[in-house]
Amino acid sequence: MADEELQDLDSGAKKAAPASGKNPLLTILVLVNTIAMFGVAFFQYQMHQKISAVPSVQDVVSAEMKKLEDGEAKEETGEAVEEDGLLFPLEGFTANLAQGDGPRRFVRLTAVLKFSKESNEDEFKARKPQIRDTIISTLNSKRPEDLLKLEGKNFLKEELKSAINSFLVDGHIIDIFYVGFQIN
Repeated sequence: MADEELQDLDSGAKKAAPASGKNPLLTILVLVNTIAMFGVAFFQYQMHQKISAVPSVQDVVSAEMKKLEDGEAKEETGEAVEEDGLLFPLEGFTANLAQGDGPRRFVRLTAVLKFSKESNEDEFKARKPQIRDTIISTLNSKRPEDLLKLEGKNFLKEELKSAINSFLVDGHIIDIFYVGFQIN
């Protein structure tokens, strides 16, 4: 009798098992996943195309060098060369940085200010103490972590340009070039 019950259970199990067919939900999920992967690949390809279209530093430098060579050739032939602005070098700065978690740190900075062509050089010479004070005050408010990154140095340039331009009357600063930048 036990054998008959065992056979009945065996045959019942075979009858209750679903037919072996593909599950439509699984097929839909695989299809959606494949479409999503192709979408991500497409957008990555588009981003790669945009990034490769941006000129590299080497391209920009070589273009500037070519402009310089052309400008030098014009000077040798006697043609006028248009200048971008007036360069005004500043003596070096040593300023304490804002106290962070670690020991006291300071920055040594040597910079050249580039003023617009219509600027008056006498105004820069007269305002040199104000310019130096503005730069030192701004540096005193910075932490070493802020200035160690390239973004921090670029932000410092923009901050210094706007601070100095706020009290200039005849001209304005176009750019600031770091000749020396050291954090100790």
